[in-house]
Parts: sequence; structure tokens; C-alpha cells
Amino acid sequence: MDVVITPDPASAAVAAADIVEEYVRPGPMTLGLATGSTPVATYRELIRRHREAALSFARVRAFLLDEYLGLTPDDEESYHRTIRREFTESIDIPDDEVFGPDGTSSDPDRAARLYDEAIRSAGGVDLQLLGIGSNGHIGFNEPGTPLDGRTHSATLHRQTVSDNARFFGGSTSAVPVHVLTQGLGTIRDARALLLIATGEAKAEAVAAMIEGPADPSCPASVLQLHAHATVILDEAAASRLGPH
Repeated sequence: MDVVITPDPASAAVAAADIVEEYVRPGPMTLGLATGSTPVATYRELIRRHREAALSFARVRAFLLDEYLGLTPDDEESYHRTIRREFTESIDIPDDEVFGPDGTSSDPDRAARLYDEAIRSAGGVDLQLLGIGSNGHIGFNEPGTPLDGRTHSATLHRQTVSDNARFFGGSTSAVPVHVLTQGLGTIRDARALLLIATGEAKAEAVAAMIEGPADPSCPASVLQLHAHATVILDEAAASRLGPH
């Protein structure tokens, strides 16, 4: 695992965008996209490069990490809509090359299998972007999730519901508690992983991910098992790491 510590969130976003650009510019490639607040600064930097430095995503295919069950694709808080609003509508990636789990399926387990198969049929993900939750989750793989699991339906822990309430007007009762998410085994299949974490609130989870055992108690620790994983932190997120 390569760990890069930057001074602040803006610097972390630039460092992450540099890596994404290395994969996107030669194209064609498949990019795994994460939602949540942390990747937004990286997406804005990539949009800037698209507009000002001719960075084209026209030969990129994208797969989302996860989706809430029960939200339609046009719901403003669905990840289908969120990733378009925050990123893909502002670049030149074809809309029909952006895929996500079917959160409206009446059979979530089948939808999960089909999504895993779609990723595999596309040749897999070349570069997967990731964030980390305050309890160490990646995607919606909560603590206790098997490190080799495939795409599956899941129920969110209370901490994750509380963390995500800010996207639902601050109301925990408005946050859907059932989701579809790529499993940790599915995520590990990507050829390269790029995790971004900023802020002191993530520091404890980051320390467990990097310095603790590779264990389901911290799902993000699965990055230790990957041959090509990069973690980009700001100083606050790195504040609980031991000296190296």
C-alpha cells in the first residue's frame, strides 16, 4: 500500500486527480466511481482539467460502487443522480457508459449478481476510487463484512446512517437503510485502488486501515491485500498514524 500525505484537502484532491488522469488520458479504460463528500473535490479538479486542459473521458466506462435501495434513478439523493450532478454531466463521458446497481429492483440479490456479472463482462475495473467511513467501511461494506464478498444487498449501521443524514436534510429517519454495494472481493478485483481520506474525523479509521490487521472489523483494511493500492491523505486524516 502506497500512502501519500498531503498538507490539506485541496492538495489531496490534486494528487488524486493526477493519478486518475494517468489512467484516463491514454484510454480506453474503466473507472470505478465513489460518491460521498470526500471525492467531490477530486471530481471538481478533473472537471477543471477537462475544460481547461483537454482531458477527455470519451473513452471511459464507469461503474458506481453502490446505491440506495428504494430510490429511483432520478431521485436527487440516489447515487445514480448524485454522480451525474457532481461529475459526469460536466465531462464528455457518454451517459450510457455510466452504470450503477439497480436500486429499484424487487429482487436485490438478483440485482447484485447481475451487477457483479456486468463488471466482469466489461473486463473489470482499471482504477477504483474509494472513500472511507468513520467506522472503516468502504462502499457500503460495514464492519464484519467478509473480505472476499461479492456485490450484495446490505443494511447500514447506525453510524453510517448518522453520517449520511447530512445528505437528507439532517434527518436520520430519511436515510434509506438498505443498499446494494460492491463487495470487498469485487472491489479487490480492480487492477488499482485509489482511496482518498481527509479530515480528523477519518483519522481513527485510517489508522486501523493502514496499521491494524487486515480484518473484517475494518473493511478498508482489505487494501492491505491488494497489489496496487494508493491511499491519499491530508495531514488531519493522517494524524493518528504512528511514525514511519
